Amino acid sequence: MACLSDIDLATLHEHRLKQRWHYGLANYSDYHHHQDGFNAMTRRCLERSLHKPDTDPRKVQRDLNGNSLDAFDSSGGADKSDLDNNCFASGMQRQRSGTWPRTRSLNAPSPFQQFGPCGRIMKNSAMVMQIQDPASQRLTWYKPPLTVLVIKKVSDASVLAPFVQLVDWLLQEKNMVVWVESAVLEDAHLNEDVKFKAIREKLVTFKDGRDDLTDRIDFIVCLGGDGTLLYASQLFQQSVPPVMAFHLGSLGFLTPFRFDNFEEQLTSVLEGHAALTLRSRLRCVMHRKGDKRQEAKVEANADARPAANSILVLNEVVIDRGPSPYLSNIDLFLDGKYITSVQGDGLIVSTPTGSTAYAAAAGASMIHPSVPAIMVTPICPHSLSFRPIVVPAGVELKVSVSPESRNTSWVSFDGRNRQELFHGDSLRVTTSIYPVPCICAQDQISDWFASLADGLHWNVRKRQKCLDELSDLTASGSEDTLDEMENMKLYDI
Repeated sequence: MACLSDIDLATLHEHRLKQRWHYGLANYSDYHHHQDGFNAMTRRCLERSLHKPDTDPRKVQRDLNGNSLDAFDSSGGADKSDLDNNCFASGMQRQRSGTWPRTRSLNAPSPFQQFGPCGRIMKNSAMVMQIQDPASQRLTWYKPPLTVLVIKKVSDASVLAPFVQLVDWLLQEKNMVVWVESAVLEDAHLNEDVKFKAIREKLVTFKDGRDDLTDRIDFIVCLGGDGTLLYASQLFQQSVPPVMAFHLGSLGFLTPFRFDNFEEQLTSVLEGHAALTLRSRLRCVMHRKGDKRQEAKVEANADARPAANSILVLNEVVIDRGPSPYLSNIDLFLDGKYITSVQGDGLIVSTPTGSTAYAAAAGASMIHPSVPAIMVTPICPHSLSFRPIVVPAGVELKVSVSPESRNTSWVSFDGRNRQELFHGDSLRVTTSIYPVPCICAQDQISDWFASLADGLHWNVRKRQKCLDELSDLTASGSEDTLDEMENMKLYDI
């Protein structure tokens, strides 16, 4: 099979036009003729490129749609109002058939663009393909959000007052249904609050691991540190509702909002005025030795439904040597091809969000969360040349214990669900189609660099003095030196 470099540009261009053309025709039977994925002008351009020069575009259009093109005038132009009305209408969404393709966008699976029952990415009228500029992703509500899940940091007395204030405002001012974890109501300090006693009976509770929150929550508010957002990600193993995180903890990489004016900020978000950062997650599936039937089932239906033993992680999955005194010996495969063996304390497979967590401490680079990538970072490798690597988000990583390894390995997912990886077992990791839609306080760029500056003091140093100050210092230094020399001469005399 010839690679892209062996194909001339004209052939490649024609091939891509055919792909776009046939993709639009594939959905023709399910949609009206003006909802086939192309507006009138785009269809005409494709017809000119794919058909012979003597083919009449009107005839081709009539054959495809069953009627004539009245919008085109005799000069070959089109009525601008008709084109604008038909250009990328909301009904032009293309259906997906069967399982989700692994490489829907450039090098990564296309994220599931609906977040809970009410939230989704605002459709961009200038979007020609399904690939959208991450900086233009904004939240929109196609139904008013009615249910909100409030997650607070546990065992922290400083969060109690903001929690009660927020819940009371959501109930009284916004008339929303507020969900909290049942363990929150067992907090002794919280039950002593007079204001909370008045609203306690109005709260809806759930238990982690027992109640399914899928399609029940429209909106999530986190109060505390970054751990609250990780917990929210763990609660939703498929589509995640939009998350608004307030930092009340020690670090704020994932929590950009201040609680000072939460009423104004929440009102703005509920009205649909918010930018989004889609933080990708890793889909991790454990395959135990001898369980071939389950492995084949998961491969055949990769992302249609989450497997019973699959876990979605927001930061990283860590494979380490556990309590063993021996080095871990881990084989790494990329899309089924053997890459290398990791000998050291272990391996970190992280998302761009997790690049500022454990991976950064192990010497990896920091990646913006909108970059579609997977980072592979060794932990204290027994090789000075083993540097962290970044691979496309569309690939599948397979990690297994080497046959000659002296010990087993241990796996943890976002610091939870720690389990042993035996000889013959394997762990498969790829990017999930279900990201975590995090609401930005300002925008994607400002929020991320602000978190680096606040959390890590990134590139913080004393400023170099300007040239004028240096010249003044040099001048004063030279005068002092001349005076000292004159004094020395007088002293010698």
